[in-house]
Amino acid sequence: MVVVFGIILAALVLFALEPVPIDITAIGIMVTLMLLGPVTTPLAEMGLLGAPIDPISAEQGISGFASSATITVLAMFILSAGVQRTGVVQILGRKIAALTGDSETKQLGAIIGVVSPISGFINNTAAVAILLPMVTDLAHEGKTSPSKLLMPLSFASMFGGTLTLIGTSTNILASEIASRPEFLGRPFSMFEFTALGVVVGIAGVIYLMTVGRWLVPERIKPRDDLTEEFEMAEYLTEVQVREDSPIVGQTVLEALKETDLDVDLIQLIRGDEVFLEPLGPKTIQAGDVFAVRTDRDTLVDLLDEEGMDMVPDVTVDEDELEIAERGQNLVEVVIAPGSFLVGESLASTNFRQRYDATVLALRRGGELVRNRLDRMQLRVGDTLLVQATSDSIDRLNDNRNFIVAQEVKRPDFRQSKIPVAVALILGVVGVAALTPVPIVVAALTGALGMVLTGCLKPTEVYDSVQWDVIFLLAGVIPLGIAMEATGGADFLAELVVMSSAALPVLGVLGLLYIVTATLTNIVSNNAAVVLMIPVAADAAIQLGASVFAFILAVTFAASTAFMTPVGYQTNLFVYGPGGYRFTDYVKVGTPLQLLFAVVTTLGIAVLYGVTP
Repeated sequence: MVVVFGIILAALVLFALEPVPIDITAIGIMVTLMLLGPVTTPLAEMGLLGAPIDPISAEQGISGFASSATITVLAMFILSAGVQRTGVVQILGRKIAALTGDSETKQLGAIIGVVSPISGFINNTAAVAILLPMVTDLAHEGKTSPSKLLMPLSFASMFGGTLTLIGTSTNILASEIASRPEFLGRPFSMFEFTALGVVVGIAGVIYLMTVGRWLVPERIKPRDDLTEEFEMAEYLTEVQVREDSPIVGQTVLEALKETDLDVDLIQLIRGDEVFLEPLGPKTIQAGDVFAVRTDRDTLVDLLDEEGMDMVPDVTVDEDELEIAERGQNLVEVVIAPGSFLVGESLASTNFRQRYDATVLALRRGGELVRNRLDRMQLRVGDTLLVQATSDSIDRLNDNRNFIVAQEVKRPDFRQSKIPVAVALILGVVGVAALTPVPIVVAALTGALGMVLTGCLKPTEVYDSVQWDVIFLLAGVIPLGIAMEATGGADFLAELVVMSSAALPVLGVLGLLYIVTATLTNIVSNNAAVVLMIPVAADAAIQLGASVFAFILAVTFAASTAFMTPVGYQTNLFVYGPGGYRFTDYVKVGTPLQLLFAVVTTLGIAVLYGVTP
């Protein structure tokens, strides 16, 4: 038990600090648990250990890959992608947004009203990724700060996910663990906790529309121009190549290779023509005008060394940068969870050459970086200000490694498949709710239906799955088995039960909620469920309380991580585009977390009871 607790402690530290991705940490946990037996058995035989340490077998160690929860979550990713490809969510969002005008109250109400119910039926991470561009455009058109709308979008998606069993991967995993004979002995039904989800959702909506609206800061001022929003005025200018310049006759690529200056050539103006990336093969001519990104000190060196003059009386703003195509050439791009760029840099990934796009600035929360960008290690939620052709922006928009934070026209939406995709989702929900067919079978059938009916192409299936989540689930499930097998869950449950000397059963239930909510704000929500459900179930049994009530409290607490940007993926999605600081989540999320602790605990007591 001590060794398992040591592994848990190490896992929590790694989950919180993320020196490696959390899915890799989870697989490391799984491998470590499986190796303990083979490694310690010979040591015990040699007398170096009192007894071998063998918390789980190899079959139990890899059981996460065969878990119905893991397979169901995988199928739900495919179902969500099928819906996304039809464009139905975007269409619904635009229709509602058209009614809001420039009223922040109406905008906020519309966003919450759209994302909450949608998150009950498709993956809430996907819902936020789909709606984020609509929300940023809505803020732009309504002269509202995107900061005032994006955090509520994330929070509303989280409590919307508590409406049904399939709303979040956390619910599905909790159902799988609860079904073990030593706990509840059965999985959750599709709408078993919908009533509580509605109560919690109403409380969340009231908070976000009143106290939350006042607490959410306006980090990004309403701007008409992205260069102004990223404060690029001192970093963008135009320079002209002189007749005596040493780079005349060189290609742009050769000229950039020969300089150590921190400068990006954004576009080339030659007579009446304007060229964007790829600029590398272009041969530089005298009289060429380049729009450049650099700081003032570097600009002086550039003019000196490369034989250039500043172009007077020119302001390089969004209009100037979009003159090449008279269209959308400047966008914000968010690094998505699972992106291959995480932990890499623009230089190491050859971003400019790979996507024919130039990064002008980077926003990480409230921090703006506008120079020395190439070597900066990228993180999930980083927001890049990107200059590119419309074709390159379309490619970025189609790439699951990114979320383009402005709506890009997508002619490839399969709008004719909207009725089919919606029918498949409703079919999965109906079959799982009204028939003996297990949710995993219904979800896999629906996922197959998305492909067979053309809502999703076969080549899109694998790209639609967030494999980091799948490996995370498969990796942490054995940790819960090891806790239970070694008596670790019983030990923690006894500590919880000790609090009953000073608290009634309802108070113990609330305490479990708070402990789980705190844990899920620091580490993965799925890891929190795996660790806390065995503790909650054992505590309920020792107290003679309702096992269902205690497991439900843990499930809801793990699904609502409001207090940190790292607590849930959707919080990271909006961290950069909203320009938030870490403390903003603490300030706005903590009162909401406490409100939910009270509402959820009392809701469980009233709707389901806390005793058998």
